[in-house]
Amino acid sequence: MIVRGYSQSKTKAQQKKYLLCIGFCCLFLNSFAQSPKKTSVETSVDSDAVENLFLSALREKTIENKIQAADLFNKILVIDPANDAALYELANIDKQQNKYTEAQPLLEKAVTIKPDNEWYWSALADVYEKSNNIAKLDNVFAQLIRINPDKVDYYYDKANAYFLSNKYDEALGVYDQIEKISGTTDDLILNRQKIYLKQGKVDKAAAGLEQMIATNPGQVKYYLLLAEIYTSNNASDKALKILEQARSVDPNNALVHLALADNYREKNNIDASYKELQLAFTNPDLNIDQKIRIVVGYFPKFSEPKARSGALASALELSRIIVNIHPTEAKAYALYADVLVQNEKYDEAKTNYAKSIALNGQVYETREQLVRIEMSNNDMDGVIKDGETALSFFPNQGWMNYFVGTAWMQKKEYKKALSYLKNTVSVEFQDKELLSLSYSQLGDCYHAMQDNKSSDVSYDKSLSFNPDNKYTLNNYAYYLSVRGEQLDKASAMAKHANELEADNASFEDTYAWILFKQKNYKDAKVWMEKALQHGKNKSAVQTEHYGDILFYLGDTEGAVQNWKKAKEYGSTSPALDRKINEKKYSE
Repeated sequence: MIVRGYSQSKTKAQQKKYLLCIGFCCLFLNSFAQSPKKTSVETSVDSDAVENLFLSALREKTIENKIQAADLFNKILVIDPANDAALYELANIDKQQNKYTEAQPLLEKAVTIKPDNEWYWSALADVYEKSNNIAKLDNVFAQLIRINPDKVDYYYDKANAYFLSNKYDEALGVYDQIEKISGTTDDLILNRQKIYLKQGKVDKAAAGLEQMIATNPGQVKYYLLLAEIYTSNNASDKALKILEQARSVDPNNALVHLALADNYREKNNIDASYKELQLAFTNPDLNIDQKIRIVVGYFPKFSEPKARSGALASALELSRIIVNIHPTEAKAYALYADVLVQNEKYDEAKTNYAKSIALNGQVYETREQLVRIEMSNNDMDGVIKDGETALSFFPNQGWMNYFVGTAWMQKKEYKKALSYLKNTVSVEFQDKELLSLSYSQLGDCYHAMQDNKSSDVSYDKSLSFNPDNKYTLNNYAYYLSVRGEQLDKASAMAKHANELEADNASFEDTYAWILFKQKNYKDAKVWMEKALQHGKNKSAVQTEHYGDILFYLGDTEGAVQNWKKAKEYGSTSPALDRKINEKKYSE
């Protein structure tokens, strides 16, 4: 009746799970049916009540109602404190909730009641291990071996418990028992090695592998393991000899070449090491991720002046080999492109980023690198095309929104630029550099759209994230001076921009113009002359400004000469013509 009623309200999978649990636990329940009922009031156990409670508890456990199941199992223990099955089930509920301290005494009691139950001892071993009660594991595994002497895993577990307790000789004794059961195996050799190395017995650790090499001379893995032992114990010459033997056995084994490369590098034989790396990389069986990790290992050296040139050349060649050997792997092209960027080969890098994206367009970082190169090449059409495609996959990436917004601004599409730049500041909350740059660009956009209020707010936000954003300082200062507003604030910002970057003609021109607006013509002349000196091109604007300053310093002839130069440099301002014709300053 219980099973039938349960099946009406549960899925077939739940029914199956429940029935399996019932079948499993009948092993425990049989003991109730087989035991005669006691007649004494003090010692009698109502086996029917216990059985019904047990079935109810299992039902609750099956539907993962742990609290109700635990309550029912506890009720069984009130009726029958020696009910090992209930103790075991209750302990399992505690284990599932990581309550190992509560589970431990339950299982310890269960194994006392039923010392030959393998399940109980296994569960107790798990509890001791999870609670790091290593000292008690020895006896548990001894009991498990007693119950099931042919199960090799229990011997390994017992030996490992000895190892964790630093009882190395006892662990070795257990490994001797294992060898009698299963013979010499790789696991056995490796576990013995671990102990010998802890004991400082390198010769004994090596002896087992030498035996395996003698028995299996064609198995390269034994040579590699032996070489690793020698290498980790400062015996690189012995390691090299073993690796050379391995190479003669299997000349195309990539792992052997990698091990040789490490050995030669330790001996500072860089050329030999690099040659072995090349041989390993040309093997298609060597995992590409392992190859990539090796190349990435060169990256820290790129910032070291003495090592940079050699590291770049090696990384470039190795990454090129990866592309040739793994032509269908997107990450191969992405790595190659990264190294090309470090070598300042941007056009080639761009090509390889594009190939990587064609193979796998789901890697955002690759798309960003491609757009960064396009941005640095002033390819705004490319930034917009590839950036908007990237945003169709990754719409919430702040930097990508910033790049696309900047590109649209460069093309004077200010409404489109605003849309992307607003997206940037809406999705980014932590990157202060990006936030400062984005609000700075918003300020430029709003200024171009003649929305001075929004422009000023954006510039102030930009400086709140980075008070040293020199471009914000310069632009904000200049636009305030053009409007003739907050000149003291503009002067302080322009001065700070020049402190942050000396000899910048644009910054010097801005500061000179603000000083002019403040009628500080003497200092304005000094800064404008700096701007003219540091400017790479003949600037009509700066030359005209210089003429304005000279006029107010009483040098009318010098002023007119500079105004005429400004006209020669391309200025078509009507005000400039009036200045020249009237020989006086005009707004």
